[in-house]
Amino acid sequence: MLYEFLEKTHVDKKVYFYLLFVADLFCTFFASICAVGFVSIITRVSYPTSYILLFLAGSLVFGGATYAVLRTCSFAVRHSTLHEIGILMGAVLLKDILMGGTLAVMHLHQGFSFPHLVALLLLDVLICMALLLIERIGVVVCNDVMRQTTERKRLCPDILVYGTGEHSVSFVQLQSLSPRYNVIGFLVPGTVRGKYRIADKMVYGFESEADFQRMVDRYQVEAVVFTRVQDINEEDTRLMKYCAKANVRVLFAPPVEEVCGQGRKPHMADPREISIEDLLGRPEIEINMETITSQLAGRVVLVTGAAGSIGSELCRQLALIGVRQLVILDNAETPLHNLRLELSDRFPQLDFVPVIGDVRYEHKLDSVFRTYRPQIVFHAAAYKHVPLMEENPAEAVVANVVGSRNVADKCMQYGVEKMVMISTDKAVNPTNIMGCTKRLAEIYVQSMARAVEEGKREGVTQFVTTRFGNVLGSNGSVIPRFREQIAHGGPVTVTHPDITRFFMTIPEACRLVMEAATMGMANKIFIFDMGRSVKIAHLAERMIELAGYEPGVDIKIEYTGLRPGEKLYEEVLSNEENTIPTGHEKIKVAKVREYEYDSVAEWLERLARLAMEGNEPDMIRLMKHLVPEFKSQNSAYEKYDAEIEEEIIRLQH
Repeated sequence: MLYEFLEKTHVDKKVYFYLLFVADLFCTFFASICAVGFVSIITRVSYPTSYILLFLAGSLVFGGATYAVLRTCSFAVRHSTLHEIGILMGAVLLKDILMGGTLAVMHLHQGFSFPHLVALLLLDVLICMALLLIERIGVVVCNDVMRQTTERKRLCPDILVYGTGEHSVSFVQLQSLSPRYNVIGFLVPGTVRGKYRIADKMVYGFESEADFQRMVDRYQVEAVVFTRVQDINEEDTRLMKYCAKANVRVLFAPPVEEVCGQGRKPHMADPREISIEDLLGRPEIEINMETITSQLAGRVVLVTGAAGSIGSELCRQLALIGVRQLVILDNAETPLHNLRLELSDRFPQLDFVPVIGDVRYEHKLDSVFRTYRPQIVFHAAAYKHVPLMEENPAEAVVANVVGSRNVADKCMQYGVEKMVMISTDKAVNPTNIMGCTKRLAEIYVQSMARAVEEGKREGVTQFVTTRFGNVLGSNGSVIPRFREQIAHGGPVTVTHPDITRFFMTIPEACRLVMEAATMGMANKIFIFDMGRSVKIAHLAERMIELAGYEPGVDIKIEYTGLRPGEKLYEEVLSNEENTIPTGHEKIKVAKVREYEYDSVAEWLERLARLAMEGNEPDMIRLMKHLVPEFKSQNSAYEKYDAEIEEEIIRLQH
């Protein structure tokens, strides 16, 4: 830009001085021409050409001399003062006095009558002053325009928007209203025949890396913006690699409607760096929002574990639906405080009550249920970290089993319409303490529901259990851990080269939870379609690449071995189970082994007592008796499996 060129160095400022000097002389020359012309028209006198040329030459000579002596072009035009403008006007006046005096002394004015010469000089002074002022104002305006353009250029990178679909066009139109990026045009794969525009932007095609590189070089492209997750996945092995080689950023702009639908401002749809969550994401799952809204809007809803990853997202989505009152319960003070601030900012009309409490304490739950009388309960409170629960099995039992029992009992006692319990795929053929405790919680809830259905226990509460795998970016999960390790330069630690996991985004999981909660099928365990399993080693490599590094070269991957209780892969259904379809293709119902409520209640009471006493050996033996498919792996508790097998063999003989 010209502004940058003129502002760089002292040499550039000299160029600026000379350009302004030439512009002043041009204004002076043009003013003299106008003055001669006006005087000729007014007096109706035709002056000899030689005298006119003499007058014009004198104007240039004396003008240049006075401007140079008084240094009128050395002023910073953008910051001109009245004093400096006065010097400029004085230079013009001095120029005409000198020129008139010279012409008079040398009798060179004889081509003009003396009154005509005076009139000519006065008119020249006025026109020249006016033109120089206009010129200075023009310089200031142009300078400001160029400066603003340059600043906007610095702040608004040149980008190409991938695709010509609805989301891409909406993004470009939003940028035209409040430009944060300079959109060069749309980028589409393949050849574009002819030149055509969409939303006043050109559409460019590319077939190869060379095509893309030429486009980057020609238009100085700084980033490519995707507006659909599907496009990111389709171009993962092609365009994204082209961008990496060309040092072009790859950004993702979520749909404006999605952002506004989450209670955020439209400008929050601005592009952001592509994350691993985007690459692992799947096409958006459609859910029946009308049914969900009709069943949850206007209700009092309690969410336990509200400050956790799943619980907090449930709160956000429930706030969008418009529940009458939202009771958010958690025992973690700071996360609950942060959630409170977020809900207050994003949903000022929401009636919500933050409660510090723990599902392990029955008296606290009784107070909450008695005070707020929830109609719907989402139970998300649980301990979830497998290695930690292997080391603290009694705490896992108290929190996950006893805590879930307490919530279910209070739902029955206070006539809650529906309780939705968040479970895990680790409850299927569990190999660790955490998975077994979640399976025991499922067994208790389902046996209670069966007892109500069979009339063996009074109650109106319907129970729904939802199972799904890992959620992307949840607190303490592998993805935040990898990000932290990459930020510190590595190494990235993976437990095993072949370990795989199912992943689902947090919003996706919560939408499916609410969909399952509002289905007509009560007292069931719902299983979510988790899609394809993901190899964790490949996940680590992609995250390193997204950070701009080369796996194994810039940042190494180290394999540390499976942790206690950890599986190489997670199952969705155990061998004893089968599924039946529902009205939603992504949700199925697990047909599981049924238990008698009275027996389950008695066993869990004994289990709770053992956990409270800290009698871990007998507690774990009882867990393996209650859940026969619980076989410990890579764990100190494998010895109890061996004991059970020996006992079975002894009984058979």
